[in-house]
Amino acid sequence: MEQLTVSTSQTTELIDITATIQSFVTNNNLVDGVLYIFCPHTTAGLTVNENWDPDVRHDMLLTIDGDIVPPDKRHRHAEGNSPAHIKASLIGSSLPLLVEGGKVLLGRWQGIYFAEFDGPRRRHIWLKFLKGA
Repeated sequence: MEQLTVSTSQTTELIDITATIQSFVTNNNLVDGVLYIFCPHTTAGLTVNENWDPDVRHDMLLTIDGDIVPPDKRHRHAEGNSPAHIKASLIGSSLPLLVEGGKVLLGRWQGIYFAEFDGPRRRHIWLKFLKGA
């Protein structure tokens, strides 16, 4: 298993980590298999979505923060970051990524994002590669 570090600078943000993940695959000569990436944090996650138009990231965070999981005075968690925990659960903490011929297989417009919901922080992503048959 390997570990990457991501530093976030805002309370909520989506950071494009596609190039970082591809570099990891390339630098480790990973050819054919599945790369599992996992976020070991309860207030952050991982997702795949469009990476061509930056407005998509803006719109996703606007909707998640404002419409789906806004702050709510009824939340009881003592740390005051209940919305971050809920958002992380909705986004998810892991992704299986297909690797073929040394390339992470993604759709034409897709990118891999680290989703921060309780920043700024220094975060980790764990990576594990399973070779194909």
